[in-house]
Amino acid sequence: MEVLDNLRLINNGVHFIDGRTLVQVDQEGRVEILAGSGNASLAELAEVDGSSLRPELDRHNTIASQILTRHNHSGDLEKLRVRFDALASHDITYVGIVQTARASGLEEFPLPYVMTNCHNSLCAVGGTINEDDHVFGLSAAQKYGGIYVPAHLAVIHQYMREMMAAGGSMILGSDSHTRYGALGTMAIGEGGPELVKQLLGKTYDITYPEIIAVYLEGRPQPGVGPQDVALALIGAVFKNNFVNNKVLEFIGPGIADLSVDYRNGIDVMTTETTCLSSIWCTDQKVQEYYQIHGRPEAYLPLQPGASAYYDGAVIIDLARIEPMIALPFHPSNVYSIAELNRHTGDILRAVEIEGQKQMDNPALRFSLTDKIVDGRLQADQAVVAGCAGGSFENLYQVAAMMDNHSVGSGELAFSAYPASQPIYLELIRTGAAARMMMAGITMKTAFCGPCFGAGDVPANNALSIRHTTRNFPNREGSKPGEGQISSVALMDARSIAATVLNRGLLTAATEVEIPPSPVTYTFNREVYDHRVYHGFRRSAGQTELKFGPNIADWPPMLALPRNLLLQVAAVITDPITTTDELIPSGETSSFRSNPLKLAEFTLSRKDPGYVGRAKEVDVLEKERRRLADSPDQEISTGLQALLEPLAEAGVVHDRGEFLQHTGIGSLVYAVKPGDGSAREQAASSQKVLGGWANIAVGYATKRYRSNLINWGMLPFTIDPAAADFAVGELIFIPDIRTRLAQGEESFPAQVIGRGRRREIELRLERLSADERAVILKGSLINYYAQ
Repeated sequence: MEVLDNLRLINNGVHFIDGRTLVQVDQEGRVEILAGSGNASLAELAEVDGSSLRPELDRHNTIASQILTRHNHSGDLEKLRVRFDALASHDITYVGIVQTARASGLEEFPLPYVMTNCHNSLCAVGGTINEDDHVFGLSAAQKYGGIYVPAHLAVIHQYMREMMAAGGSMILGSDSHTRYGALGTMAIGEGGPELVKQLLGKTYDITYPEIIAVYLEGRPQPGVGPQDVALALIGAVFKNNFVNNKVLEFIGPGIADLSVDYRNGIDVMTTETTCLSSIWCTDQKVQEYYQIHGRPEAYLPLQPGASAYYDGAVIIDLARIEPMIALPFHPSNVYSIAELNRHTGDILRAVEIEGQKQMDNPALRFSLTDKIVDGRLQADQAVVAGCAGGSFENLYQVAAMMDNHSVGSGELAFSAYPASQPIYLELIRTGAAARMMMAGITMKTAFCGPCFGAGDVPANNALSIRHTTRNFPNREGSKPGEGQISSVALMDARSIAATVLNRGLLTAATEVEIPPSPVTYTFNREVYDHRVYHGFRRSAGQTELKFGPNIADWPPMLALPRNLLLQVAAVITDPITTTDELIPSGETSSFRSNPLKLAEFTLSRKDPGYVGRAKEVDVLEKERRRLADSPDQEISTGLQALLEPLAEAGVVHDRGEFLQHTGIGSLVYAVKPGDGSAREQAASSQKVLGGWANIAVGYATKRYRSNLINWGMLPFTIDPAAADFAVGELIFIPDIRTRLAQGEESFPAQVIGRGRRREIELRLERLSADERAVILKGSLINYYAQ
């Protein structure tokens, strides 16, 4: 990756003094100014007594600490138990959440729960099942007292910005891009079971997170948009885990010159850094945003205290940010457009090599160099959409740039998706929608499809440039198992428009004239007033839920047995494994309401043989349970073959005793799984197929590890030197139940296979008492139901 010189990473504690100056203190107590001397002289700042800066006290002067403290119900600031102010889900998560909560004793939604319909909006796959989910969602809102936003009105995060965010509040969403920090709301994206806990009056339990200051200074160049700033940040911090599971707090004088739309555009992309959450200083512009949206009471001025301590810092000079591009297959694969245009062939060849490895399919040829025309990369498609791209300002700027120009009548197509109907209405009122349509841009309704492979799927071997959130393999909708491959590069809307104006040849917006686009935004909520169902505190318990034929209950979840025998069903050696690779997005979204049908897609794009292997192991587990109840039954050849090497290794002494107390299941080994989406099904689908555990060197995100725990799966870690596994090997873990119940973190295990037997140590670190109890019960459903 190109070394970017437009930001600095400070990997130790820093203080933010008097709302203007970022400093660090050396071991002798001397103060070093990092940024923001402002009007004070260096001599004045140098006189600050470093010994007067107290990290243990000043850490509670951050905005994040103030908000977390107000929402904590543990009485212990190191072990937080958080209750949120509101919840949000969309139509590929809310059915499973309601079903789980219902099975756990749900009677009424105790806090505002917004259910939007922005993922399966098209109702185009699987017959009636998408609309069946929508009907279920409305009936759930009516029965339990929820807020239901019908399809095409808004993408989930734009609705939450416009109607639910509030200064100093906290929102939990079942979508990973749940980020409203620029509006003064700490928001977190998690798997569905964490929302279930809130619906049941429980808490979100975390260790107090580290807080990282993101200090903004300077002013962006004309043509540099929020996606450019976001990609520069992601490129600098993703691969080194600099902000992993930490909170980003945006401070500094550079904020003042950014519009709220611009801030939101940066903020939503912080998910791709793998941070836990984000929060920004708020000011008059945020106050005006709430006034425009008819909610002036939601504004709260938020600033750090006079001396606030942060665990590290990222310093970004906005004036030095260039137009950026994230090449396939990750938002962190970042280059400046200028650098890519200078070294097009070299960079694209390197990306092809890495991409081919990631595809892990020699029959498919991933190529970008064949798209070089006149020395530049040529795009086949352009899209501006979703919670990141579909803001009013982004689309209004595109309209201004494309005014009196043409997309052309060739293969290159350009689609624009306003993030909400109020935004669309304003684009119509101001004439921006007409200008885009006259230029040949296809205007579409609020829909998240282009972000996850359910809309504007490119042609085979095509490259799409998109102002959306992710560009993981096949995230755009191609199917490598059927010989299809296409890819996405992430860019800002301004550079996308500039590229379209240049016949699809990669062009930075700073290379073209950027017309001024002053306009006063007005918000019309009438479309919401006429269509959104507001049922909070208006539950009608007698209302029946409406079940379509594809909506299925969760299968029974077994409690953790005394011992475990696990067969390795998949081995993934990629440095990072995304949740898209664990359970694909796109067409699978239609089956998110049916756990058994969805499970058939598990690892389908990464290891197509996984489902069959996991099912074979699950058949043996079902036989084991029958034999445990009726030991005189004849044992199958399959189970006999499984037990023979164990007997030879001395693991099985008494077959009856072994079968009585040893559960049989499958596991997945991956180096670092769980980057990307919050979707719980990346874990639950493994459990449905009989999975009991993951083994990893580490987990990419807290949310994926939490999903494993909430579905009763063991999130083991292992020393990299011992991580040598092969499909089919057996791992025997004795006394797992007793050890886990006693709070142990180290679990000795034996690996049997490949003609050898070896000892390993598996670890379960930092599990809370509640998390251990959930695993012992077999799932969160069992934990609450029992």
